[in-house]
Amino acid sequence: MPTSSASTTDAAKPAATGGVQSLERAFDLLERMADAGGEVGLSELSASSGLPLPTIHRLMRTLVACGYVRQQSNRRYALGPRLIRLGESASRLLGTWARPYLARLVEETGETANMALLDGDEIVYVAQVPSKHSMRMFTEVGRRVLPHSTGVGKALLADVPPEEVRALLARTGMPAATEKTITTADGFLGALEQVRAAGYAMDDSEQEIGVRCIAVSIPDSPTAAAISISGPAGRVTEAAKETIVPVLQGVARELSAALASTTGSATQG
Repeated sequence: MPTSSASTTDAAKPAATGGVQSLERAFDLLERMADAGGEVGLSELSASSGLPLPTIHRLMRTLVACGYVRQQSNRRYALGPRLIRLGESASRLLGTWARPYLARLVEETGETANMALLDGDEIVYVAQVPSKHSMRMFTEVGRRVLPHSTGVGKALLADVPPEEVRALLARTGMPAATEKTITTADGFLGALEQVRAAGYAMDDSEQEIGVRCIAVSIPDSPTAAAISISGPAGRVTEAAKETIVPVLQGVARELSAALASTTGSATQG
């Protein structure tokens, strides 16, 4: 039986990196869909990727059949439910892998250390190492919160374009967790300016009265991620902040380098 041109020139053709070209293209399309908000048309994907429409249509048909993409009634394509399980498993593994770095944060700062990701419009905590103090903060792994009232939320949104931040806040609303929570889009965008200038974010009793959190994003992370420490305001003082911030920034850089190394090894392997 003659072999189809699709299987010889696309599905089985090795890419320059040693991978399979159709796989690389499929994952690239999924990432482009995520960047576009999760729903796109074929012509948009063709314009952004440079691939011809027949190639995109063939790849999307396969992704739909596997459940990773679904076709809407308006003929546009959306990310499918099977990706949720993959994402949740990856988040758990990332949290487990990051725990030694968080443990070092606890050793050097004395406060509870957290790792969080931006998942859609929400912050999800994927790892925590608790402080050794009898009075310490505790956030359940898997907990989801809105970004406007958290240090990690500010750190993760600091480099997002203002119009996208406004759109997110419009979708989620800005309910007050405490009397100190920022509840206006302008106020939150002003806080993000301060984060960019300072190089770190702070939640000063905005999620819980008497609790302070200092957070930094992980540079060049493949998914938006941040680490933080949290503790009682009486311990996380302005003086303590001068010591804590450089430690957080240093660990974030180490995490970034480790992530890059892991990604590079996976690509080469």
